[in-house]
Amino acid sequence: MSETGEKKDYVAAPPPNEAVLGVAKPPRARVEDIEEAPAEKLERKKDYLEGFLAKKPADASAGEPGGQLYEAVIEALKEIFDPEIPVNIYDLGLIYGVEVTSDADAMITMTLTTPHCPVAESMPGEVELRASSVPGIRSAEVNLVWDPPWDPAKMSDEARLELGML
Repeated sequence: MSETGEKKDYVAAPPPNEAVLGVAKPPRARVEDIEEAPAEKLERKKDYLEGFLAKKPADASAGEPGGQLYEAVIEALKEIFDPEIPVNIYDLGLIYGVEVTSDADAMITMTLTTPHCPVAESMPGEVELRASSVPGIRSAEVNLVWDPPWDPAKMSDEARLELGML
């Protein structure tokens, strides 16, 4: 009953330092309670990511993302800059896809910022020339598309930072 004489319909939880229903609380674990040799302690401190980071990725074929030819083509495309914007065409998001076949043929799907771009006639040719000049690439073909249209959301974070858009 409460001080006013009313009967309570609930039971309050005991404070955390009191035993519940006659059962004593278990003792808290303390660091000092652990008996551990110094060598075991050092072993435990090893970086848990060590094995993960040391593992080399599975060998990708040359034409797959991560493969030598594919990455070499991407690096060659990153050397081509838009003449009006000081950012390479890959980071601008103008390259929609790169495929390298097992015969070492590169197929690049790209767009331009606008169909009326001043380099609309020369840029695809430059992309084809740069991609075909990568050692190991037999030939390169550029497929210029307008759908989906390019927009600034396709730019990489690096390009946005370079242009002050972040």
